Amino acid sequence: MILMAKTFQALGITPALIDILKKQGIHSPTMIQEQSIPSIFKGRNILAQAQTGTGKTYAFLLPALQQIQVNIHMEQVLIISPTRELAKQTADVAQTFATSLGIDVLSLIGGKTIENQLQKLHRHPQIIIGTPGRLLDHCGRNSLDLSGVGRVIVDEADQMLAAGFLEDIDTLISMTPKRRQLLFFSATIPDKIRALAKKHMSNPLVLNILEGSTIALENIEQRIYMISEEHKLDRLCQMITEMNPYLAVIFCNTKERASILSSQLLARNFNLGELHGDMSQGRRTQVLRDFARARTQILVATDIAARGIDIEGITHVFNYDVPHDVDYYIHRIGRTGRAGNQGLAITFATAADENWVRRIEHNIKATITKYTASGQIKIKSSNQAPKKKQVISDKLPSSSYQATKKKTHKTLHRGSDNRRRRK
Repeated sequence: MILMAKTFQALGITPALIDILKKQGIHSPTMIQEQSIPSIFKGRNILAQAQTGTGKTYAFLLPALQQIQVNIHMEQVLIISPTRELAKQTADVAQTFATSLGIDVLSLIGGKTIENQLQKLHRHPQIIIGTPGRLLDHCGRNSLDLSGVGRVIVDEADQMLAAGFLEDIDTLISMTPKRRQLLFFSATIPDKIRALAKKHMSNPLVLNILEGSTIALENIEQRIYMISEEHKLDRLCQMITEMNPYLAVIFCNTKERASILSSQLLARNFNLGELHGDMSQGRRTQVLRDFARARTQILVATDIAARGIDIEGITHVFNYDVPHDVDYYIHRIGRTGRAGNQGLAITFATAADENWVRRIEHNIKATITKYTASGQIKIKSSNQAPKKKQVISDKLPSSSYQATKKKTHKTLHRGSDNRRRRK
């Protein structure tokens, strides 16, 4: 039987960090934090599988911040992120603690001038957070020294694999001391991630926190509308008008689709932002800032926004295209229904998408309620699958998701109440 800690103090977190957490409204640890933090303090290598929105960032940041030797000015912790947005978000979270603790945190991402980063690296920040390409660039210039790093954290490891960064991660880890601590956090554990972990980790603790995905999804009502391609745009516009979302993200499978849809929605006078990989970092940052502040209420995006973006108030997610990677479905809809709030995820599917829909349902172990294009219920959702417990073992886990709760059908999800609260 595993005894679960109820407080951060019981996990060994210092009062100074706990006070900052309380100011942010965080009073109790999540399951991934309970299971990983004590072992991280003991120096164990960890391969942790847990879904988005379950608190992975605090799970690795809190021990890292607490164990920094503030009097030693050298690179002590390296955090590798798959995207600029996630790296910046992690750095922002770390900075809320670092200032009062006297810890130097530096973000190294593309889209920022090398010269400015070179100047900041002269002071040898204790925590480095960056994307693989920019980190390797600095290592190649000898401006970043990883020889003294005692802890390496690979965040969203499966996203690294999907983006083709696995060789870069291997190279970066190889530049750090062999006796350093290595932590992998990921939503899924593909075979190539297992192999990389086996290469660099000695006797890792493997955590498979399955309950988190139930918590993340149970507040999200999921719907699939079976519709022809030519009717998607009109139906989307009708839904946005009727549902009046406070903040909504519309996902497309490619940047070309996202650009075309953005132009079509702008032509119909919708207030929106566009986010994809072809944009400069400055432009992407501005788009996200405007969206977070509700200056724009619709964000049309590719899967670059599926992870690492935790913006309060997203009430609706629309999958304009069915994702062709079943894991992306979870990460897309996980942008809503966060922090105990209710969310609505709507997917538009054509007859050609039925195979992908079946794969998604198989992966989440549930049947999603399906509607006709006119809004009539075609197939009702299945009952909730039995809840699974967390698994702690020495075997590497396979991908697994929990079913969502069966919910009473809601005619409309409106964002007006949320909008009034934020004003």
